[in-house]
Amino acid sequence: MSSEFDIIRRYFTRPTPLAILGIGDDAALIPYTATIDLAISTDTLVVDQHFFADADPYKLGHKALAVNLSDMAAMGAIPRWSTLSLTLPANLVNMNSGWLEAFTEGFFTLASKYQVELIGGDTTCGPLNIGIQIIGEVPKHKALRRNGAIAGDDIWISGHLGNAALALAHLQQRITLAPAELAVCLPALDLPNARVELGQRLINLAHSAIDVSDGLLADLGHILECSHVAATLQVEKIACSWVMQKYLSLPLAVDCLLAGGDDYELCFTAPEIKFAEIMQLSQELALPLSRIGKISQGEGLLLLDANGNSITYEKKGYDHFLT
Repeated sequence: MSSEFDIIRRYFTRPTPLAILGIGDDAALIPYTATIDLAISTDTLVVDQHFFADADPYKLGHKALAVNLSDMAAMGAIPRWSTLSLTLPANLVNMNSGWLEAFTEGFFTLASKYQVELIGGDTTCGPLNIGIQIIGEVPKHKALRRNGAIAGDDIWISGHLGNAALALAHLQQRITLAPAELAVCLPALDLPNARVELGQRLINLAHSAIDVSDGLLADLGHILECSHVAATLQVEKIACSWVMQKYLSLPLAVDCLLAGGDDYELCFTAPEIKFAEIMQLSQELALPLSRIGKISQGEGLLLLDANGNSITYEKKGYDHFLT
């Protein structure tokens, strides 16, 4: 079976001479003014694929926008406008159900935080499906991209990885978390924080960036492929919560950390000389930024344990058509 990215490359990737950047990054880039480029991205959430049918509508409204804001963050863009295509089953259209009121409250509360305007969309009847397009502004020729990593760059990750995937594993009854543990992990799944300010601050600091949506190894792999470089990753350097630390002896937890996805943190590469500035940025934003590896010449990704020994790990991350 073809992967999601095989399908995109084979059927949808075409030359885009009027765009600065077309398919293949967190957002497309098109010229706008003498000093600003537009970053444009879209994401779709499908019931029983991306969320449970009984998901809290407020949290769903938040997450639907947050995953798009995360794409803006990965480009260093300031989010400005969005459109919403919403397919609704008939029972949710009932004004007495409260579903739409809660969904839009979650959506617009987050939109207001970032001053994102909803400027259009489409509403149809059918199985629940949420499609959002987002448009942002980025300084001319300054957008963060996947293809800028350079041999010698440090590899960084924001925040903590694995909590969302571990919470999902609990909901799917693949692991049982105690109430206090679930309270740590579940917000990462239901109410992710897009690292919008971090992305904007990384302009002129980072050489490349991507948001971690499909899993660290898969998304870092996109940077390596697009930049034509290799990397060494020190697994013990990946920051994670005390809950993840507790369960890391289990293969399932390791999968959540390295390949679980739904993290919506930023993975970026930057020159070693920027270390002090990045650590200062971490303090200013009150956000953990962890240096977890190194970019090198060549191809491939080498994983090392705490003793410097190589780790064999086959899983890469989430793929809609292979998972």
